[in-house]
Amino acid sequence: MKSSTSFVCEVCGYDTPAFMGKCPECGTWNSLKEIKVPTFQAKSSKLKVQSSEQSFEPKKLSEIKFEEKNRFSSGFSEMDSVLGGGIVPGSVVLLAGDPGVGKSTLLLQLALNITSQKTQNTQKSRNSDSQKLRQSDSPSFQSIPKSVLYISGEESEQQIKLRALRLAPSKGGQAGQANKRTDDGLLLISLANTDAAVDIISDIKPNLVIVDSIQAMESENLTGLSGSVGQVRYAGMQLIRVAKSLGIPIIIVGHVTKEGMVAGPMVLSHMVDTVLFLEGEKFTSIRLLRSFKNRFGPVDEVGVFTMDERGMSEIKNPEEIFLSAKKIKEPGSVLTATLEGTRPFLVEIQALSVYSKLPYPRRVTSGIDSRRLELLLAVIQKHAKLPVDTQDIFVNVAGGMKLSDPASDLAICLAIYSSLKNITLTPVVAIAEVGLLGELRQVSMFSKRAKEAKKLGFTKILGADKVRTLREAISLISK
Repeated sequence: MKSSTSFVCEVCGYDTPAFMGKCPECGTWNSLKEIKVPTFQAKSSKLKVQSSEQSFEPKKLSEIKFEEKNRFSSGFSEMDSVLGGGIVPGSVVLLAGDPGVGKSTLLLQLALNITSQKTQNTQKSRNSDSQKLRQSDSPSFQSIPKSVLYISGEESEQQIKLRALRLAPSKGGQAGQANKRTDDGLLLISLANTDAAVDIISDIKPNLVIVDSIQAMESENLTGLSGSVGQVRYAGMQLIRVAKSLGIPIIIVGHVTKEGMVAGPMVLSHMVDTVLFLEGEKFTSIRLLRSFKNRFGPVDEVGVFTMDERGMSEIKNPEEIFLSAKKIKEPGSVLTATLEGTRPFLVEIQALSVYSKLPYPRRVTSGIDSRRLELLLAVIQKHAKLPVDTQDIFVNVAGGMKLSDPASDLAICLAIYSSLKNITLTPVVAIAEVGLLGELRQVSMFSKRAKEAKKLGFTKILGADKVRTLREAISLISK
């Protein structure tokens, strides 16, 4: 077997025949890895035949037939919204996330949803500004696909079956009895050979393919273990080729590194159509599905799920989780409206202020940046004349949410004031950034945030449109 040596950058995918200590494309040191590239055509003959039958004559844009109804639903309205309105035939989606976050669980439930025909053709997506770019807020989905091929390089068929029985209880409510239509429509195979997987896809031609995971796939045409740069890139290229030639959507599971990046060459993220990340903390049940790249819809969209022993459940009203104590009137609680992508959420900021006996008072945070809290405390002491230098300050975001949105600054300051003065504030939603001079700054999409708050019954919205400084805001809520 003839092969040539090539060096590929793990970060940007730069390819060179000679080793270099520093990648000339992205400037990363020690990122070039050696791979063996075969000089002959790959074994997948069926894919080669399919490619030879394609027409190479260019077509006019007006001659290309495409209808929005070609999309089909995943069975999760949250996931459909993140994808831009459903799954596009022939698209390749990369789903990445930390170990144990629920990637395989989510995709197996997706397969069960499709094969058990739980998806409704009249299902409405979330009403967001990004979806107004489409012709309708309620896309008409294609008829439900009949077959889903689940290729696993990490689990056996029996292990996948065991999870499927737990996730697909019968109508009687007892797990372990998935209906026959699901059994017939969901095809399972434990396989780690890339070329064999491509041949099986070409033979069966299912309506959807799930590959779990691309780091487990390998080919005899390449040297190197599964998960290496060459194997991941080859598997990605082969799967994308068969998806485009046959019009079959493929969802690929990808591992992540300790830095939170997709493991393997960066070129994989460039080749696929959509890149999704499933995020969640180890000790919370909340899972956020984010879109970082999408050729067929908006980016920065987010879907909210909860995960328990029965699998993933979509949360259409996240405020039920993030506003855990909105009915309890206690000092130190203020609401704010944050954005995840283009979707507004109402979350509760909780603060606790106690007298400190330490020479350096403690500042403990959960869900916000501790350096941001230090900055806001300096503003509070300077412009609001509050003695926070003698207080231990604890700030928490209810529900396990993580905030980096500066629109929560005012809510944090008011919650600290409320706890320090032991004053219960009237229900108010504070939406503003606080500057170092104590001024309030307008935030992006303020009207959209305020609209979400009013929809949930909150009439008092406090922002930079009504008050100009932090001192004025404190005086207003103290009345």
